[in-house]
Amino acid sequence: MKILISADMEGATGVTWPADVLPGTPQWERCRALFTSDVNAAALGFFDGGADEVLVNEAHWTMRNLLLEQLDERVQMITGRHKGLSMLEGVQHGDVDGIAFVGYHTGAGAEGVLAHTYLANSVTGVWLNGVPASEGHLNAHVVAEYGVPVVLVTGDDLTCVDAAGYAPGARTVAVKDHVSRYAARCRTPARTAADIRAAAKEAVALAVRHEPVRGGPFTVEVEFDAEHLAAAATVVPGVTRAGAPRRIAYSSSTMYEAIRTFKAVTTIVSSAVEEQYG
Repeated sequence: MKILISADMEGATGVTWPADVLPGTPQWERCRALFTSDVNAAALGFFDGGADEVLVNEAHWTMRNLLLEQLDERVQMITGRHKGLSMLEGVQHGDVDGIAFVGYHTGAGAEGVLAHTYLANSVTGVWLNGVPASEGHLNAHVVAEYGVPVVLVTGDDLTCVDAAGYAPGARTVAVKDHVSRYAARCRTPARTAADIRAAAKEAVALAVRHEPVRGGPFTVEVEFDAEHLAAAATVVPGVTRAGAPRRIAYSSSTMYEAIRTFKAVTTIVSSAVEEQYG
Protein backbone atom coordinates (compact mmCIF):
# COMPACT_ATOMS: atom_id res chain seq x y z
CA MET A 1 0.00 0.00 0.00
CA LYS A 2 1.30 3.42 -1.01
CA ILE A 3 0.10 6.74 0.42
CA LEU A 4 0.89 10.14 -1.09
CA ILE A 5 0.96 13.20 1.16
CA SER A 6 0.39 16.55 -0.55
CA ALA A 7 1.89 18.96 1.97
CA ASP A 8 0.94 22.63 2.08
CA MET A 9 2.06 25.02 4.81
CA GLU A 10 -0.68 27.55 5.58
CA GLY A 11 -2.71 24.92 7.41
CA ALA A 12 0.18 23.66 9.53
CA THR A 13 0.34 23.74 13.32
CA GLY A 14 1.04 27.23 14.71
CA VAL A 15 0.99 29.01 11.34
CA THR A 16 -1.17 32.16 11.40
CA TRP A 17 0.31 35.00 9.34
CA PRO A 18 2.27 35.65 6.12
CA ALA A 19 5.77 35.72 7.65
CA ASP A 20 5.17 32.18 8.94
CA VAL A 21 5.05 30.85 5.37
CA LEU A 22 7.23 33.25 3.35
CA PRO A 23 10.57 31.56 2.58
CA GLY A 24 13.56 33.35 4.00
CA THR A 25 11.93 35.02 7.00
CA PRO A 26 12.92 34.09 10.58
CA GLN A 27 9.32 33.08 11.30
CA TRP A 28 9.27 30.75 8.26
CA GLU A 29 12.45 29.10 9.49
CA ARG A 30 10.80 28.45 12.84
CA CYS A 31 7.56 27.20 11.31
CA ARG A 32 9.34 24.77 8.98
CA ALA A 33 9.83 22.49 11.98
CA LEU A 34 6.14 22.71 12.90
CA PHE A 35 5.17 21.95 9.31
CA THR A 36 7.57 19.00 9.20
CA SER A 37 6.15 17.68 12.48
CA ASP A 38 2.62 17.57 11.00
CA VAL A 39 3.81 15.75 7.89
CA ASN A 40 5.92 13.29 9.84
CA ALA A 41 3.01 12.54 12.19
CA ALA A 42 0.83 11.70 9.20
CA ALA A 43 3.51 9.45 7.76
CA LEU A 44 4.00 7.64 11.07
CA GLY A 45 0.26 7.10 11.37
CA PHE A 46 0.06 5.65 7.88
CA PHE A 47 2.89 3.25 8.68
CA ASP A 48 1.15 2.37 11.97
CA GLY A 49 -1.95 1.48 9.95
CA GLY A 50 -0.08 -0.84 7.60
CA ALA A 51 1.10 1.32 4.69
CA ASP A 52 4.19 -0.01 2.97
CA GLU A 53 5.28 3.27 1.39
CA VAL A 54 4.69 6.96 2.07
CA LEU A 55 5.67 9.55 -0.51
CA VAL A 56 5.54 13.23 0.40
CA ASN A 57 5.10 15.89 -2.27
CA GLU A 58 5.99 19.43 -1.18
CA ALA A 59 3.18 21.74 -2.30
CA HIS A 60 3.94 25.14 -0.73
CA TRP A 61 5.40 28.18 -2.54
CA THR A 62 9.01 27.24 -3.53
CA MET A 63 8.21 23.64 -2.62
CA ARG A 64 11.43 23.59 -0.58
CA ASN A 65 10.17 24.00 2.98
CA LEU A 66 10.09 20.63 4.72
CA LEU A 67 13.09 19.42 6.70
CA LEU A 68 13.95 16.07 5.15
CA GLU A 69 16.31 15.20 7.98
CA GLN A 70 13.42 15.30 10.48
CA LEU A 71 11.22 12.83 8.58
CA ASP A 72 10.98 9.14 9.38
CA GLU A 73 13.65 7.20 7.49
CA ARG A 74 11.01 5.20 5.58
CA VAL A 75 9.59 8.34 3.95
CA GLN A 76 10.57 9.61 0.51
CA MET A 77 9.96 13.21 -0.55
CA ILE A 78 9.55 15.10 -3.81
CA THR A 79 10.89 18.60 -3.27
CA GLY A 80 11.25 21.52 -5.69
CA ARG A 81 9.16 23.24 -8.35
CA HIS A 82 8.25 22.78 -12.01
CA LYS A 83 6.44 19.47 -11.61
CA GLY A 84 3.85 18.27 -14.11
CA LEU A 85 1.07 18.01 -11.52
CA SER A 86 2.38 20.60 -9.06
CA MET A 87 0.65 20.00 -5.70
CA LEU A 88 -0.32 16.47 -6.73
CA GLU A 89 2.91 15.25 -8.29
CA GLY A 90 3.26 11.50 -7.88
CA VAL A 91 -0.43 10.58 -8.13
CA GLN A 92 -0.31 10.08 -11.90
CA HIS A 93 1.78 6.89 -11.95
CA GLY A 94 -0.99 4.47 -11.02
CA ASP A 95 0.56 3.13 -7.80
CA VAL A 96 -0.98 5.40 -5.16
CA ASP A 97 -3.78 3.94 -3.04
CA GLY A 98 -4.74 7.04 -1.07
CA ILE A 99 -3.78 10.69 -0.72
CA ALA A 100 -3.59 13.01 2.29
CA PHE A 101 -3.91 16.79 2.16
CA VAL A 102 -1.74 17.93 5.08
CA GLY A 103 -1.50 21.61 6.02
CA TYR A 104 -4.31 22.65 3.68
CA HIS A 105 -6.48 25.77 3.99
CA THR A 106 -9.73 27.29 2.78
CA GLY A 107 -10.10 29.03 -0.57
CA ALA A 108 -9.90 32.59 -1.82
CA GLY A 109 -12.76 34.74 -0.60
CA ALA A 110 -13.68 32.36 2.23
CA GLU A 111 -13.14 32.60 5.98
CA GLY A 112 -10.08 30.75 7.18
CA VAL A 113 -6.51 31.20 8.35
CA LEU A 114 -4.43 32.47 5.40
CA ALA A 115 -7.30 31.60 3.05
CA HIS A 116 -6.34 31.82 -0.64
CA THR A 117 -6.28 29.79 -3.83
CA TYR A 118 -2.83 29.42 -5.43
CA LEU A 119 -1.99 33.14 -5.25
CA ALA A 120 -1.60 34.66 -1.79
CA ASN A 121 -3.70 37.60 -2.97
CA SER A 122 -5.11 38.87 -6.31
CA VAL A 123 -7.56 35.95 -6.64
CA THR A 124 -10.81 36.75 -4.81
CA GLY A 125 -12.80 33.67 -5.76
CA VAL A 126 -12.70 30.41 -7.71
CA TRP A 127 -15.69 28.32 -8.80
CA LEU A 128 -15.75 24.83 -10.26
CA ASN A 129 -18.98 24.14 -12.14
CA GLY A 130 -20.58 26.96 -10.15
CA VAL A 131 -19.41 25.74 -6.72
CA PRO A 132 -16.84 27.73 -4.69
CA ALA A 133 -13.60 25.78 -4.90
CA SER A 134 -10.59 25.72 -2.59
CA GLU A 135 -7.29 24.07 -3.55
CA GLY A 136 -8.49 20.95 -1.76
CA HIS A 137 -11.75 20.94 -3.75
CA LEU A 138 -9.90 21.32 -7.07
CA ASN A 139 -7.26 18.75 -6.16
CA ALA A 140 -9.82 16.18 -5.00
CA HIS A 141 -11.41 16.24 -8.46
CA VAL A 142 -8.00 15.76 -10.07
CA VAL A 143 -7.04 12.71 -7.99
CA ALA A 144 -10.50 11.19 -8.58
CA GLU A 145 -9.54 10.89 -12.24
CA TYR A 146 -6.71 8.60 -11.14
CA GLY A 147 -8.97 6.49 -8.91
CA VAL A 148 -7.30 7.74 -5.73
CA PRO A 149 -9.41 8.67 -2.67
CA VAL A 150 -8.63 11.54 -0.31
CA VAL A 151 -8.24 9.80 3.06
CA LEU A 152 -6.97 12.53 5.40
CA VAL A 153 -7.16 16.34 5.54
CA THR A 154 -5.47 18.55 8.15
CA GLY A 155 -5.66 22.32 8.62
CA ASP A 156 -7.76 24.78 10.58
CA ASP A 157 -11.30 23.97 11.67
CA LEU A 158 -12.86 25.63 8.61
CA THR A 159 -10.60 23.59 6.32
CA CYS A 160 -12.08 20.48 7.90
CA VAL A 161 -15.58 21.81 7.19
CA ASP A 162 -14.54 22.48 3.58
CA ALA A 163 -13.17 18.95 3.26
CA ALA A 164 -16.56 17.49 4.20
CA GLY A 165 -17.83 18.84 0.89
CA TYR A 166 -15.19 17.29 -1.39
CA ALA A 167 -14.03 14.25 0.62
CA PRO A 168 -16.88 13.36 2.99
CA GLY A 169 -15.36 10.02 3.98
CA ALA A 170 -11.91 11.35 4.84
CA ARG A 171 -10.55 11.67 8.35
CA THR A 172 -9.94 15.30 9.34
CA VAL A 173 -7.78 16.94 11.99
CA ALA A 174 -8.10 20.59 13.02
CA VAL A 175 -4.71 21.74 14.31
CA LYS A 176 -6.06 25.24 15.08
CA ASP A 177 -9.35 27.15 15.17
CA HIS A 178 -9.94 30.17 12.94
CA VAL A 179 -10.15 33.55 14.67
CA SER A 180 -9.38 35.73 11.65
CA ARG A 181 -7.41 35.42 8.44
CA TYR A 182 -4.26 36.15 10.47
CA ALA A 183 -5.11 34.72 13.88
CA ALA A 184 -6.00 31.30 15.29
CA ARG A 185 -6.40 29.42 18.55
CA CYS A 186 -3.60 26.88 18.18
CA ARG A 187 -2.97 23.45 19.69
CA THR A 188 0.59 22.56 20.70
CA PRO A 189 2.78 20.51 18.33
CA ALA A 190 2.76 17.58 20.75
CA ARG A 191 -1.02 17.45 20.69
CA THR A 192 -1.44 17.95 16.95
CA ALA A 193 1.20 15.33 16.18
CA ALA A 194 -0.67 12.80 18.30
CA ASP A 195 -4.03 13.72 16.72
CA ILE A 196 -2.69 13.55 13.17
CA ARG A 197 -0.92 10.26 13.77
CA ALA A 198 -4.06 8.66 15.22
CA ALA A 199 -6.24 9.91 12.35
CA ALA A 200 -3.75 8.75 9.71
CA LYS A 201 -3.67 5.28 11.25
CA GLU A 202 -7.45 5.07 10.89
CA ALA A 203 -7.34 6.59 7.40
CA VAL A 204 -5.34 3.69 5.99
CA ALA A 205 -8.54 1.65 5.89
CA LEU A 206 -9.96 4.22 3.45
CA ALA A 207 -7.06 3.88 1.02
CA VAL A 208 -8.83 1.72 -1.54
CA ARG A 209 -8.39 2.59 -5.19
CA HIS A 210 -11.58 2.98 -7.22
CA GLU A 211 -12.47 3.28 -10.87
CA PRO A 212 -11.31 6.61 -12.31
CA VAL A 213 -14.07 9.22 -12.18
CA ARG A 214 -14.64 11.01 -15.48
CA GLY A 215 -16.83 13.88 -14.38
CA GLY A 216 -16.17 16.41 -17.13
CA PRO A 217 -16.62 18.79 -18.70
CA PHE A 218 -15.43 21.23 -16.04
CA THR A 219 -15.98 24.96 -16.12
CA VAL A 220 -13.65 27.03 -13.94
CA GLU A 221 -14.35 30.68 -13.14
CA VAL A 222 -11.79 32.91 -11.46
CA GLU A 223 -12.31 36.39 -10.07
CA PHE A 224 -9.44 38.82 -9.51
CA ASP A 225 -9.11 42.01 -7.50
CA ALA A 226 -8.24 44.10 -10.58
CA GLU A 227 -9.52 44.24 -14.16
CA HIS A 228 -6.08 44.16 -15.78
CA LEU A 229 -5.38 40.76 -14.20
CA ALA A 230 -8.44 39.28 -15.90
CA ALA A 231 -7.21 40.78 -19.17
CA ALA A 232 -3.78 39.21 -18.64
CA ALA A 233 -5.34 35.78 -18.04
CA THR A 234 -7.03 35.78 -21.45
CA VAL A 235 -3.61 35.27 -23.04
CA VAL A 236 -4.09 31.58 -22.16
CA PRO A 237 -5.90 29.79 -25.03
CA GLY A 238 -9.53 29.05 -24.16
CA VAL A 239 -9.71 31.60 -21.35
CA THR A 240 -12.33 34.32 -21.87
CA ARG A 241 -14.02 37.10 -19.91
CA ALA A 242 -16.99 35.87 -17.92
CA GLY A 243 -19.47 38.74 -17.99
CA ALA A 244 -17.77 40.88 -15.35
CA PRO A 245 -14.63 43.01 -15.70
CA ARG A 246 -12.63 41.06 -13.11
CA ARG A 247 -13.82 37.52 -13.90
CA ILE A 248 -12.63 34.94 -16.42
CA ALA A 249 -13.76 31.42 -17.30
CA TYR A 250 -12.65 28.39 -19.27
CA SER A 251 -13.86 24.84 -19.81
CA SER A 252 -11.88 21.59 -19.92
CA SER A 253 -12.90 18.02 -20.66
CA THR A 254 -10.85 16.68 -17.73
CA MET A 255 -9.69 18.02 -14.38
CA TYR A 256 -6.12 17.22 -15.40
CA GLU A 257 -6.47 19.77 -18.17
CA ALA A 258 -8.42 22.15 -15.92
CA ILE A 259 -5.77 22.25 -13.18
CA ARG A 260 -2.94 22.75 -15.66
CA THR A 261 -4.82 25.64 -17.26
CA PHE A 262 -5.46 27.07 -13.79
CA LYS A 263 -1.73 26.91 -13.10
CA ALA A 264 -1.01 28.72 -16.38
CA VAL A 265 -3.58 31.41 -15.57
CA THR A 266 -2.23 32.08 -12.08
CA THR A 267 1.38 32.09 -13.29
CA ILE A 268 0.63 34.74 -15.93
CA VAL A 269 -1.50 36.77 -13.54
CA SER A 270 1.21 36.80 -10.87
CA SER A 271 3.61 38.32 -13.40
CA ALA A 272 1.06 41.06 -14.19
CA VAL A 273 0.81 42.27 -10.58
CA GLU A 274 2.50 45.62 -10.05
CA GLU A 275 4.00 46.72 -6.72
CA GLN A 276 1.67 48.88 -4.60
CA TYR A 277 -1.25 48.97 -7.06
CA GLY A 278 -1.53 45.21 -7.64
